[in-house]
Amino acid sequence: MTSFIIMLLIGLTAGLLGSVAGLGGGTIIVPSLLLLEAYVPEFSWVTPQKIVGISLFLMIFTGLSSTITYVKGNRTDVKLGGLLLIGSLPGGIVGSLLNQYIHADAFTLWFGILMLLVTGLFFLPKRQGSKRTRFKWALSRAVTLDGETHEYHVPILLSVVLSFCVGMLSGLFGIGGGSLLVPIMIMFFAIPPHVATATSMFIIFAISIFSSFTHIVLGHVEWLYTLFLIPGAWIGGTLGAKLNQRLNSKSVEWILRVLLVIIGIRLIWDGVR
Repeated sequence: MTSFIIMLLIGLTAGLLGSVAGLGGGTIIVPSLLLLEAYVPEFSWVTPQKIVGISLFLMIFTGLSSTITYVKGNRTDVKLGGLLLIGSLPGGIVGSLLNQYIHADAFTLWFGILMLLVTGLFFLPKRQGSKRTRFKWALSRAVTLDGETHEYHVPILLSVVLSFCVGMLSGLFGIGGGSLLVPIMIMFFAIPPHVATATSMFIIFAISIFSSFTHIVLGHVEWLYTLFLIPGAWIGGTLGAKLNQRLNSKSVEWILRVLLVIIGIRLIWDGVR
């Protein structure tokens, strides 16, 4: 029974932190289960494949609950989300198929390295949103937040290619893609952090449906444990989305940085031991 309570708490934490930062919760679920497998005998059933299958399936509920809240708050850019889904959906399926060939030690190490690389994206110089992109085909958008209008221009072909890579990594590592999509949208396309996190959760919801279906077919979802994650993830996702709307942009960015650095260092340490 203790293991099921732990799963409920993991779901709540993953939903809360994943939603407030636009990560989807995978960056909480995946390392949590990796650590439990290493130190708690009741979690000896955990494998990289089952971790990713559970994580992606759970993010359907985190993504849906967050998206409902964000859409009500007019934070989600649905057109941008639809554009990024063109690449991320097939990428997610490809990544899910590749996941079955990864071993546990390599999975932990590379996941940690990925988190640190993502954090590094936040220290790159930002593009100015008012400047038009050099690309011929671009999606031009404008959004008003707290009385201030933000303009951004997203190159169509580049965004599809990047989103395919993000979707593939999502299916491969079970992270939902938010940990990559959010910094890409903020740093490369000058999208306001609040819009980036809200749109990320919308994309994560869609990616997770397709990617988790692939893992279900491959038998990677441990249903008994997964069902205990869902209530916590739903509640946490809703609360995280509401909390995000109360934070300023800088706070959202620093939450992302701190979370990813801590997770990355811990997993690299476990992967090289």
